Amino acid sequence: MSDLKLSYEAVEIPEGCNVIVGQSHFIKTVEDIFEALVTSSPSLLFGIAFCEASIECLVRRDGNDQELVSCAVRNALKIGAGHSFVVVIKNGYPINVLGRVKAVQEVCGIFAATANPLQVIVAESGQGRGIIGVIDGGSPVGVEDESGEKWRKNLLREVIGYKR
Repeated sequence: MSDLKLSYEAVEIPEGCNVIVGQSHFIKTVEDIFEALVTSSPSLLFGIAFCEASIECLVRRDGNDQELVSCAVRNALKIGAGHSFVVVIKNGYPINVLGRVKAVQEVCGIFAATANPLQVIVAESGQGRGIIGVIDGGSPVGVEDESGEKWRKNLLREVIGYKR
C-alpha cells in the first residue's frame, strides 16, 4: 500500500461565470451533460470537461463556448481525479441548471456549484487521484442580524426575482 498524499487545487472561475464540480461514472457523461445544459436556456454559455478513469484516461470535453470549454479542461487537468467533471457556465446560475445536471443518469454527485473562490481537496494514491471535498468561499464571521435578513430578502425578491 502506498502513501496517501493530500493537496488542493484552486479552481479557475472566469469573471461573470459559475462552476459546477461533480463525479460521474461513464464516458457518455460529457454528451449527456451537454444535452442537459443546451436545452436549459438559449442564452446559457458553457464548457464541460470530464476526466475518464479507464480505457485511455483522457479529458473528454464539449460545450458551446470555446473559452469556457478551455477553462473547464484546464480545471479538470489540474484536479486530475478519475470520473470527475467540471462545468463552467456563463449567462446563467447553478440554480438554473443544477437539477438537470443532477438528473443525468451518469452523475453520482455534485461537490460544488459556485462563483466563490473554490479549492478542490484531492487525495492521491499509487492508483490515481480522487476528490474528497471542496472549500467553497470563506468561513462564517457571524450570524445575520435584522439588516442582513432584510438585505437577503431584498436580493432574492427585488434584485434577482427568485421570490415574490
